Amino acid sequence: MKYVDEFRQRDLALKLAEGIRTAAKPDRIYRLMEFCGGHTHAIFRYGVPDLMPDNVRFVHGPGCPVCVLPIGRIDMAVEIAQRHGAILCSYGDMMRVPGGNRISLQRARADGADIRMVHSTQEALKIAQENPTRDVVMFAIGFETTTPPTAVAIKQADAMGLKNFSAFCNHVLTPAAIQAILDAPDIEQDAVAIDGFLGPAHVSSVIGSQPYVALTEKYRRPVVIAGFEPLDVMQSALMLIEQLNAGRFTVENQYTRVVTPEGNRKAQALVAEVMEMRGEFEWRGLGVIPNSALKIRERYAAFDAERRFDLTPSTAQDIKGCACPEILRGRKRPTDCKLFGTVCTPENPMGSCMVSSEGACAAYWSYGRHRSGSSQTTQESAA
Repeated sequence: MKYVDEFRQRDLALKLAEGIRTAAKPDRIYRLMEFCGGHTHAIFRYGVPDLMPDNVRFVHGPGCPVCVLPIGRIDMAVEIAQRHGAILCSYGDMMRVPGGNRISLQRARADGADIRMVHSTQEALKIAQENPTRDVVMFAIGFETTTPPTAVAIKQADAMGLKNFSAFCNHVLTPAAIQAILDAPDIEQDAVAIDGFLGPAHVSSVIGSQPYVALTEKYRRPVVIAGFEPLDVMQSALMLIEQLNAGRFTVENQYTRVVTPEGNRKAQALVAEVMEMRGEFEWRGLGVIPNSALKIRERYAAFDAERRFDLTPSTAQDIKGCACPEILRGRKRPTDCKLFGTVCTPENPMGSCMVSSEGACAAYWSYGRHRSGSSQTTQESAA
């Protein structure tokens, strides 16, 4: 398969591993945070840690938009369906994430709320057309990758005069989250040290590589935008190590087959027409971050579920004992959580990191990293 098989070749993986072992200086530690859950899964699925020297370590980051959505926003979605009687359309990963009092969308649906799983905003639009007497709300979540489809749906609803469609907008922005992680050492003495970032791939296909430049200059941490195959990750790790060895702190793009410096200008313009920056937004694990999310512009206020149902931001405490917040900041690994593998499993998830298919806990569980002798238990290995 073009652009897949060639990035999983065993011989190239071994050469890259040797290059990393040669480049990594024995007297220092390289702590590389992968922002995307897709990277975390690639790392474990193909046994990449087993090819790394001991002083090159991957630190798991925010992961995915499902993982970082705070419980209060899930409660607001449940309120839309239960209290206001709307048809709530949601992507599948959100369905089982526990909200306040452990009420998930799935649980609310079992209790009678009309909550439907969709694969696209276009499905939600169709449901709105088929149910003209019902309010239909798209539970819109995601990083910059999924924001354009939400903007398209809102513009289409406006063009069609569809009065019963709206979006509950929870789109968040990755550069702001990286900045919040780098700011953490100033406010938390036990914050994790990070030497460089494997930059998000799909997100960067939309926003380009330019938005990270200011971060690398201010915080003196290199960013390498990395693809999701094992050789992508390994090559990106080598690029980061070489930057750190040379004392360089720049943005480099390993994922050149998709990402350009300027990104997708058409998608950026579309989003800018429909949405604007929020003053602040709460992230699970990272707290309230200024200018880190989008809201629907006044021009399209009729399609804003928060205004239509007069919703107010809700706050709720994370489940007691769940270490998702610390895991999302790279301060803990899933196996450091006392709930992992005991009461929290994929069949009975307590936190978003286990529910989401891109979550770090799900990766540890899926690829056997929670078991002793895990180097022999990964399902596949690039080498």
